Amino acid sequence: MADTYQVVFTPSGRRGKVPAESTVLDAARALGVDLDSVCGGRGICGRCQVMVGSRPGMDSKPERLSPPGATEAEYHGRRPLLAGYRLGCAAHIVDDVVIDVPSESQVHRQVVRKRAGVDNLPVDPVVRLYYIEVAEPDLASPTGDADRVLLALAGQWNLEELSFDAHVLTQLQPALRNGKWTVTVAVRTNRIVAIWPGFRDRALGVAFDIGSTTIAGHLCDLFTGAVLSSNGRMNPQIGFGEDLMSRVSYVMMNEGGEKRLTQVVRQALNEVIGELVAEAGMERDDVLEIAVVGNPIMHHLFLGFDPRELGTAPFALVTTAALDTPAAALELEVNPGASVYTLPCIAGHVGADAAGAVLSEGPYRRSPLQLLVDVGTNAEIVLGNEDRLLAASSPTGPAFEGAQISSGQRAAPGAIERVRVDPQSLAPRIKVIGQEMWSDEDGFDGSAVTGICGSGIIEVIVELFLAGVITSDGVIVDRGSERIVAQGRTFSYRLHDKPEVLITQNDVRAIQLAKAALRAGCDLLMDELAVDYVDQIRLAGAFGSHIDPIYAMALGLVPDCDPDKVSAAGNAAGVGAMMALLSGESRREIEAVARTIEKIETAVEPRFQEHFVAAMAIPHKTDRYPQLQTMLDLPEPTPAARSRRR
Repeated sequence: MADTYQVVFTPSGRRGKVPAESTVLDAARALGVDLDSVCGGRGICGRCQVMVGSRPGMDSKPERLSPPGATEAEYHGRRPLLAGYRLGCAAHIVDDVVIDVPSESQVHRQVVRKRAGVDNLPVDPVVRLYYIEVAEPDLASPTGDADRVLLALAGQWNLEELSFDAHVLTQLQPALRNGKWTVTVAVRTNRIVAIWPGFRDRALGVAFDIGSTTIAGHLCDLFTGAVLSSNGRMNPQIGFGEDLMSRVSYVMMNEGGEKRLTQVVRQALNEVIGELVAEAGMERDDVLEIAVVGNPIMHHLFLGFDPRELGTAPFALVTTAALDTPAAALELEVNPGASVYTLPCIAGHVGADAAGAVLSEGPYRRSPLQLLVDVGTNAEIVLGNEDRLLAASSPTGPAFEGAQISSGQRAAPGAIERVRVDPQSLAPRIKVIGQEMWSDEDGFDGSAVTGICGSGIIEVIVELFLAGVITSDGVIVDRGSERIVAQGRTFSYRLHDKPEVLITQNDVRAIQLAKAALRAGCDLLMDELAVDYVDQIRLAGAFGSHIDPIYAMALGLVPDCDPDKVSAAGNAAGVGAMMALLSGESRREIEAVARTIEKIETAVEPRFQEHFVAAMAIPHKTDRYPQLQTMLDLPEPTPAARSRRR
């Protein structure tokens, strides 16, 4: 037997000589290979599983590791030991060998999560678990239990200069004695934040997107990146104001109003946490980390900051920095050692939700020019690429969410969400949330219609524009159809009979005003970069993800682009919150990027009004849509199209 053997680890490519009979885990540590372990090589956690791999020019086979022994035979961890896999802490190296470390055994792993709208999600949690064996006290060694825990962490895990959270000290002695002098501790940076008797390998986190209308939460395994459950609810602050500015007004006009708004949103988060852990069969105490995104006013109210300054120019934030706050200080009912990470805000009314969307979409990582639009009551817009990023916000109001529309409602069962209008007869076809079929198909229940949501109102306005019922100025005209209803000096379109759903002139105006505000913000950013077109458009947010991108362009909500390059980004802000929850590197990345984003303030920009007026037209008064016209027959804008190129 040789004294040392050559070991090659894949996929990292690290290699070197290690002493004969070294465990694979010891070899990985010696060569700096990313191999996970919670139990410290005791054959309990199962996180260090590996396989014997292959490499051209090197003979490698399972016999180059020691045969499975008692440790592997007795292993019954949560992650099963499948055929061909070995525990790295129990398998000894007895010859030159290639070791393959699967992604699930890597500490800094990538999780492919297409369902959440992002590939290669990094998993590099800021909280880690360590299982230790602690020396029992005796009269000859009078050190305290906390000192001996620190000695064990230093000796068994090379962790130095740690400190205890105060609440952990109150749990320390019961945990040690109940665990028969073995415990698992959770360490966040240099703090011991939790302790449990015996071995434990479960640590969870929650990612929250606090929107002005809805709150969405995702319960994640901090070590695997798996989403264990997702849930959400309406933001109870709606009872104090439909949109952001009305909530700021409530605070201004009611003493203690900010405290009430803070209380109800924290209570809602606690209720969502309870539902998430119950659905996953877990406990609140399992939650060790929380990441939060939200627009600036939601961000401030959740953290207990007074939002009054955001109600008037210059819209000063308390801070734009990312924050780490004890969950207990925010009244969140989770593990007492849990922390809440709020992503950085960018400036003014471009908040942590925009930062989360930027982190998720990553325009700064690529050269194509991307327009990222989070469509909501306060639209947040980011334009740029790896060279430069600009951001703006536009107060679109709640029209896109069904408010200010005569038969409008939120996207819920019974709401009309899709519309097609025959250009000759003007007869409509509709699709309703909660029903699979269209209105002209067997089985459709027209009596279940309760109103129309944002995506439906956009589609019907575009369909009527293409049919010549609505002019480019947004005026409903009489086409001599029974579907056109006179209402005083204006006309309406009857979309549905029983119950009656009318599209009124005021409805069209409300959508024009909202879309013009958003589009003017896009135009300001394009002016700043001196570009006429963008390479890609991503529509984010609950509403942005639900509208048909072609209809969004046809309305003039966004500028012209290759239709194949216009797509929904899903809840990009929520995905960004998940990335920050699961990865310290993602946090450092977005904190650095956020400092480079240039904010364009629409409220004081003199060109905004000019752009707003031009954007009131459908799709736009001056901008052409040559790429969209390959799919739709749009009328030409009347004046000569302008160019932003300098």
